[in-house]
Amino acid sequence: MQMNRLFEIIYILLSKETVTAKELSERFGVSSRTIYRDIDTLSLAGIPVYTERGKGGGISLLPNFVLNKSLLNEQEQNEVLSALQGLAAVKTDEADSVLQKLSVIFNKNSPPWLEVDFSDWSNSHSGIFYDFKIAIIERRIIQFDYYSTFGEKTHRRVEPLQLWFKSRSWYIKAYCLAKQSVRIFRLSRIRNQILTDEHFAERDLLKTSIDDSPSQHTRQDVKLILKIAPEMTYRVFDDFLDGEKQEDGSHIVSVNWPEDDWVYGFILSFGEYIEVLEPEYMRKIIREKAQKISEKYIN
Repeated sequence: MQMNRLFEIIYILLSKETVTAKELSERFGVSSRTIYRDIDTLSLAGIPVYTERGKGGGISLLPNFVLNKSLLNEQEQNEVLSALQGLAAVKTDEADSVLQKLSVIFNKNSPPWLEVDFSDWSNSHSGIFYDFKIAIIERRIIQFDYYSTFGEKTHRRVEPLQLWFKSRSWYIKAYCLAKQSVRIFRLSRIRNQILTDEHFAERDLLKTSIDDSPSQHTRQDVKLILKIAPEMTYRVFDDFLDGEKQEDGSHIVSVNWPEDDWVYGFILSFGEYIEVLEPEYMRKIIREKAQKISEKYIN
């Protein structure tokens, strides 16, 4: 990518007095014309780079040029290094390379303030993030089996656009070749992904409306009022924005959720430590489901 190439050109020029356009073009696998365009870009950015023609000539920086004093102040240096630490934390090789070079140029080491581990505690889904990252960066079609909210299994071939973290879950935004539209897929419901060697053309679709967004579902939202026992206070903090604490240590929580089996399963996951106060008909549904669970354990 151009940004990485520009930083590396500066790094090379700081290490050497003079370098030729041919040397740079061979190093980066681009034409000499591209290198001269990069030099123009650096000049426009305020980097005092110049060229000399003829024998012994080449591309150089003005003597005594110091990047950290000429381009970025102390705070800006720290912001750049911190941002690159964030990118390096998600295992972006290019960001890690740039981070190392800028740390040398700025003569400072940025502490590892962030670490991101995409796998769950069992490490059962660690490979899926790598596959989708490569598919996005290299614009390669990826195919997989997908299980929808309604339990339907479908086979999808997609052009991945962006990994997306929302509400404690990872999703992939992608252009679905079967549906001919942008869709979102929850990563935990993806199985048997295959990273193909088929490449796709770039699409500017990240701002396109998404057909699988919650607003497109036909399920009706229901307002739930829940009473959660003190033993599950940590779940209140984990799963809800807020809760009204009662004198006995319990919490009253009010939420609006689409009514489906996920909601019932979520409520039942609290076991004996939750009570649905409203609506009344959902109290009956939860009671019936709890009875069916109990019947499975009757000898």
